[in-house]
Amino acid sequence: MQPYIPFNRPFMTGRELAYIAEAHGNAMLAGGGPFTRRCEDWLQGRMGAARAMLTHSCTAALEMAAILAGVGPGDEIIMPSYTFVSTANAFVLRGAVPVFVDIREDTRNIDENLIEAAIGPKTRAIVPVHYAGVGCEMDRIMEIARRRRLMVIEDAAQGVMSQYRAKALGTFGAFAALSFHETKNITCGEGGALLVNDPQFASRAEIVREKGTNRSQFFRGEIDKYTWVDIGSSYLPSELSAAFLWAQMEEAASITRRRLKMWERYHGAFEPLERQGRIRRPVVPPGCTHNAHLYYLLLPDSARRDRFIARLRERGIHAVFHYVPLHLSPKGRQCTRVGGELGRTAELSGRLVRLPLWLGLEDQQERVVEEVCAAASSL
Repeated sequence: MQPYIPFNRPFMTGRELAYIAEAHGNAMLAGGGPFTRRCEDWLQGRMGAARAMLTHSCTAALEMAAILAGVGPGDEIIMPSYTFVSTANAFVLRGAVPVFVDIREDTRNIDENLIEAAIGPKTRAIVPVHYAGVGCEMDRIMEIARRRRLMVIEDAAQGVMSQYRAKALGTFGAFAALSFHETKNITCGEGGALLVNDPQFASRAEIVREKGTNRSQFFRGEIDKYTWVDIGSSYLPSELSAAFLWAQMEEAASITRRRLKMWERYHGAFEPLERQGRIRRPVVPPGCTHNAHLYYLLLPDSARRDRFIARLRERGIHAVFHYVPLHLSPKGRQCTRVGGELGRTAELSGRLVRLPLWLGLEDQQERVVEEVCAAASSL
């Protein structure tokens, strides 16, 4: 019997446990120590952000961004419905209303041409989500935001090591949220980062991350005691998580190269299926450099997508669908609204299937290719 191929298997470089032991030896476990600073310096240097701040999740980074942006009750936030719940939840927690805009046919990113029609007197921010590590049309989005005096907060959870027009995803808006969840290219199990691209927010971001206190200033010797000065929460990750993450960051370029090689193998293998009209492959527009975060296929309809997933499961391969559109969810129906028709969101979400893509899969990828071709041809 062929071995089971899971959808995801977290990768370890081999140095993670040694770095965790080093962090323990430093007697610094709670966060904000040497490994946290190394990771933040790497992000600032690699991505060009004014300030990078590790958080315990991408969700935490989005919540910090909502606080720093001054989002409050009744404000409206434009975003796609085809995203993870945290994108909306961070703003709903502040009393705001997500306003959903349809996605593009090619990239599954927010359709930049539909944003302006969704803007109203209560609109506070635009939140583009870079799906699959492929950049949204940021030139157009930033032009709209400047002209309409709106803030841009990027959900770049899937975008580490990706670029739009030679600029890192996450460095266009005032803020961006990154993810280091175990399903991401570089990981620490649960983790994230807030990129602060507008320096005027950097000092307050420190305070918000430290439960609303000026504790960071205290540890730098800038004040003789720290106290509660603002709202905030416990968003700082442990030094153990940062130590694990640092081992991954050291190998980020190698990890990306290996993933891209697997992505290209899939892409070439499935070109005949696309010509036959059995599937559609991902599209990476000119000007976008992606990180091979995931590889997906579009089946002709949801019924065939579900049969395709079941067929692969029978053959020992775990392929999965992705998001259920938020505007169709129970909570989404209560506290959000749609900014126009969302036909592509509903239709494409029912056809999409993600294939296994993780380091270590290389030796088994040909089996996945063969089974995918057989499953698609049998529908």
